Amino acid sequence: MKKIGFLSFGHWSPSSQSMVRSAQDALLQSIDLAVAAEEAGADGAYFRVHHFARQLASPFPLLAAAAARTSRIELGTGVIDMRYENPLYMAEDAGAADLISGGRLQLGISRGSPEQVIDGYRYFGHVPQDGSSDAEMARNHTQLFLDVLKGEGFAQPNPRPMFANPPGLLRLEPYAPGLRERIWWGAGSRATAEWTAEQGMNLMSSTLLTEDTGVPFHRLQAEQIQRFRDAWAAAGHEREPRVSVSRSIFPIVSDLDRQLFWRERHSTDQVGHLDGGDARFGKTYAGEPDKLVAELAEDEAIAAADTLLLTVPNQLGVDYNAHVVESVLTHLAPELGWR
Repeated sequence: MKKIGFLSFGHWSPSSQSMVRSAQDALLQSIDLAVAAEEAGADGAYFRVHHFARQLASPFPLLAAAAARTSRIELGTGVIDMRYENPLYMAEDAGAADLISGGRLQLGISRGSPEQVIDGYRYFGHVPQDGSSDAEMARNHTQLFLDVLKGEGFAQPNPRPMFANPPGLLRLEPYAPGLRERIWWGAGSRATAEWTAEQGMNLMSSTLLTEDTGVPFHRLQAEQIQRFRDAWAAAGHEREPRVSVSRSIFPIVSDLDRQLFWRERHSTDQVGHLDGGDARFGKTYAGEPDKLVAELAEDEAIAAADTLLLTVPNQLGVDYNAHVVESVLTHLAPELGWR
């Protein structure tokens, strides 16, 4: 394991029990948590994207703001739903945020997850072509996004432009060198992991897989990662790919930890139904550090990945979540081969 970061869903609720009671709270606290995580020595600050929900949505202003407050930590998403995106406008936003960050963006994208509203992407003006599905539309958007990130000219210039143009076809600006190699696909199955490798994207795998073979979650996920690496090698890509997995991990080192997560010590995988098919959900890891080190050492997917993302309960506030990240880095990470 080379890198450890956090993944926040950016939930907010007006409830008196929440430390995040408005969208403004969610955004500002996300920036503060990125700063705190960098100070603690973490490697990444990642944010989930959900539309029509009391959660983080438009990611690029947040990523740019976090970039302006930090200097080292990777900043990313996990994941942007490509059914909702205008690929060219997204490429401009991503390029600007990446340049502000100095090349630290790591963008996780995907077909998305079950929505808050029915066919929400239609409200954004995106409709699948006749005979096509929303998943195919997401992949088409993705292909166009990846193409324009290469920085090659494709648009015919105006012969009488307002400003002078460089010769030839024009590309989108601002162009961010290297961003194309820092795009990840959130794959929910073994087959989509293979497709991800064929497209030359890094693999982002969460605590959910949209299939179940009866084996423990971490083992099924490890198989997914191996299939991704095999497909990457077969595709002949020159660079080494990256792989991330997400986990809920809570070392119990304080009375507050014990109060909040003691009951999660015996958490197990869960099997359910999602979008009409079987799905397997990974368990929560909670307990004393020595117990967690032993359990995590047996997690085959963590061993196979280079990046671990800690899913944090952001509504507990910046201070507590910074404590969780620091506890993992201090009490668990060195024993698991971090860096």
